[in-house]
Amino acid sequence: MRAVRYHEYGGPEVLRLEEVAVPEPAAGQVLVEVEAIGSNAIDAVLRRGNTPWDRPLPARLTGDVVGRITALGPDTSGLAVGDRVGGLSEDAFAEYAVLDTDFIAPIPDHADAGEATMMSMTAPLALRLLETGRIPVGGSVLIQSAAGTIGHLAVQLARSFRPATIIGTASSAARLDFIRSLGAEAVDLTDPEWPAQVRKFAPDGVNTALDAVGGTVFDQSLELIKPLGTMITYGGISGALPTIPASSLFGLRSVTGVSVMGWRLANPDGARADIAEVTRRWQSGDLRPVVHATVPLAEVVDLHRTLDARANLGRLIAKP
Repeated sequence: MRAVRYHEYGGPEVLRLEEVAVPEPAAGQVLVEVEAIGSNAIDAVLRRGNTPWDRPLPARLTGDVVGRITALGPDTSGLAVGDRVGGLSEDAFAEYAVLDTDFIAPIPDHADAGEATMMSMTAPLALRLLETGRIPVGGSVLIQSAAGTIGHLAVQLARSFRPATIIGTASSAARLDFIRSLGAEAVDLTDPEWPAQVRKFAPDGVNTALDAVGGTVFDQSLELIKPLGTMITYGGISGALPTIPASSLFGLRSVTGVSVMGWRLANPDGARADIAEVTRRWQSGDLRPVVHATVPLAEVVDLHRTLDARANLGRLIAKP
C-alpha cells in the first residue's frame, strides 16, 4: 500500500509517498480501508523537528481516519467487516490503517467522510477541554487558534455552556472573519496588544481559556484569567511547552493540562461518552464540522504547506 513517511526533519518537502506493507491488526484492533484522513497541526510541528516530542526517523503522520473495516484482530468483538468507522491512527496517511476498537466512532453510511474524521478525536477533545474549563453560565471563554480544527469545534460547542462571551483568536483576516461567522468575538493574535483586545470584550478578564499554542501566548492568556478561573493547556504548537511560575497562580487561578490519551486512560467510559455526545450533536445539526479542503494523498506536501501557513479554516482532509 502507499503511505507517507519522512526520513529527515524539515519543511513539507521531506514528506514522501512510499510503498509499505499493509499492517496486521492485533487483538482489540481493526484494519480499515481508508476513505478520508483528517490532518492535525501537531504533525506539522513534529515534521519540522527540534521539539520536545521528536519521533525517531523514519517517521509517520498521525491523523483521524474514516474507512470501512476489512479485517478484525484476534479476539475483537462488537464490530464486523464492512462497518464504517472512524478513529485515531498512529499511521494515518496511508491506504489502510489500524485502529484501536476501544475508542472507535461508528459512522453512518450517508455521512460526509471529511466531517466524520472529527468525531473520534478532535470534537471529543474540544468538548473535554470545555468541560474541564468549568465555564460558568453567563461567563466568558477565550479560545486560542479558534479557526483551526479543534478551535472551530470548541467555539460551537461552547454555546451549550451558555457563556455571555465567546472570544476566539486567529492570525489572518480570513480566519478572523471565519471566527465571527461561528458567532464568536474575534481577536487578532498578530497584534502585540492582543490581550487589550480581549479586555474590550471581557473587561475583567475571562473565566476560562483554552490554549494549544504555548510559549508567550500561554503566558499572556494566563494573565487574562479571572480569580477562580481556569486555564487549559493542551499542547504547544509554537514548539514551546508552557512553564508556570507559582506566582501566576496566587490570584486564585487554576491551570489544567488535558490530552485525549490522558482522558482515555483516566476515564475510558467518559471518553467513549464524549465520542457519542459529539456524534449526536453532529447528526442533529447542532455541531457543524468545517472541511477547508480535500486533497489526494499524493498531494500531502501541499496539505502541509497550508498547515504551516496556518491558512486553513477548519480541517484539511486527504483521500487515498
